[in-house]
Amino acid sequence: MKALEEKITREGTVLSADILKVGNFLNQQLDVPFLMEMGREIARLYEGEGVTKILTIEASGIAIATAAAVHMQVPVVFAKKSRASTQTGGMYTASVHSFTHGNTYDAIVPESMLSADDRLLLIDDFLAHGAALCGLLSIVKQSGAHLCGCAIAIEKAFQGGGDKLRAEGVRIDSLACIASMSPTDGIVYR
Repeated sequence: MKALEEKITREGTVLSADILKVGNFLNQQLDVPFLMEMGREIARLYEGEGVTKILTIEASGIAIATAAAVHMQVPVVFAKKSRASTQTGGMYTASVHSFTHGNTYDAIVPESMLSADDRLLLIDDFLAHGAALCGLLSIVKQSGAHLCGCAIAIEKAFQGGGDKLRAEGVRIDSLACIASMSPTDGIVYR
């Protein structure tokens, strides 16, 4: 999505060769009209796939998942990073390591929210090493649902997660795919 590449280049900040800050439009502060454009593009990519639900992980994936859900007219389910006292019954869980936060947590979705009848689209803001996406894929497998694919806002291709999952047969559609980046040389898109 050329518009996303342009927005990243214009408004993003490359903090290091591994870290891209897009908090002023995608993570902490949301450019809602632009998110809706991104959601429209995801809906176009998955038109005809019969998606019944979108699955994401808290917190940064929720905004883009919601934007896509508006255009696809499907619910969004998000994996929580801790079990709330209001969550009862069986849970699908997957251990996920966050390279950004330097910790490991359990991604949790109540069994009542996903079933083998669902056709799921996974959505997240970033794909780097693939840990969060692998956690969501584990939850899909546990539920018995059909995986339609994975839509990612920004893939950092140089970190290898997307290519590894594609080699395993997982459909991944990234709206922007970064081949390399550095604070001095900027961003090169794939």
